[in-house]
Amino acid sequence: MPENYEENVYQPVISVWEKLAETDKPIVMYGMGDGAEKILAVFDKYGIKPAEFMASDEFVRGHFFKGFRVKKLSEIEEQYDDFIVVICFGSARPEVMERIDEISKRHEVVVPDVPVIGDGLFDGDFISDHECEIMLLHPLLADETSRMVFDRLMKYRITGDLSVLRSCETDRAEALELLKIGSNETFVDLGAYNGDTVEEFLQLTNKQFEKIYALEPDRRNYSKLRRRHYALGSAMFEHYNAAAWKEDTTLTFYHKSGRNSSLTDNRSPETKGRAVNIEAKSVDSMLGAKKATIIKYDVEGSEEEAILGSAETIRQYKPRLIVSLYHRTEDMIKLPLLINKINPSYKMYLRHHPYIPAWDTNLYCI
Repeated sequence: MPENYEENVYQPVISVWEKLAETDKPIVMYGMGDGAEKILAVFDKYGIKPAEFMASDEFVRGHFFKGFRVKKLSEIEEQYDDFIVVICFGSARPEVMERIDEISKRHEVVVPDVPVIGDGLFDGDFISDHECEIMLLHPLLADETSRMVFDRLMKYRITGDLSVLRSCETDRAEALELLKIGSNETFVDLGAYNGDTVEEFLQLTNKQFEKIYALEPDRRNYSKLRRRHYALGSAMFEHYNAAAWKEDTTLTFYHKSGRNSSLTDNRSPETKGRAVNIEAKSVDSMLGAKKATIIKYDVEGSEEEAILGSAETIRQYKPRLIVSLYHRTEDMIKLPLLINKINPSYKMYLRHHPYIPAWDTNLYCI
């Protein structure tokens, strides 16, 4: 295992799934929807049975989920002396995170790690299968904070331990300072959503910049992006209703609410009526050999393909990179090694910003 790793991080531990399979305590699921569905699918594999479902008080209206009446925490506390709470949703809202922290003071809380996109769990078998890659990656991380975040995220993702996850949070402002953003930047925003990261870039640069390229495949988000930044003008702001990919092509895209739209297989039953063909572009093609100084990758599980599609830009111009590492199980290990292979001159910083579960985990390459 890597030198200077935190004690016991890589030692055999009981996974959150084994813990839940062996417990005698009632298991209370906090949350519904896609997160709960994914966790229940793993429960089936381990023979784990939930006892109750609960929601925040403002969302409890006597409705049912998976045959369970959804209850308030106070109802469950009246019913059971002791139980385990399983967090089944994601949030970065401070009031929601504080609520979870408060619950953890009274009850045992776990936050299972399941991939946003794709299959596979980050468990002991995954670590064993990727031991060589872990040993290669750990010394490539540029500072002690990065190595601490990596080690603790490894432990969290196996154990689902909320306290371990909260202990490796860093402030987003500190990470952005690493980039040393100036007034002559060309920013490529992949997964531009509704223009929120463009807005952040404009604030950081005081609207002094060379150019912005923004790609957003979801048509509703793209419309919001255009309206939000219409005043910038086409000479300064090129926007595309397209996905970031390794080449210029046409792909199938699944429209969902919010940030959750993604490239998908249109044969899946869940995509019926929502899958459409969309344009996909590579960064290298879009730029046409022109320079970029900052590229952000937050493309809902297509980060590897988007990086491959900007390989020539990365090799030639070495733009600073912001890469989401949490969509797929393997991303935290695979994507930094891919970037290092394309251009080994980067310094790589790993940061996890406040979010439950381990979303908003990013690689900053300088």
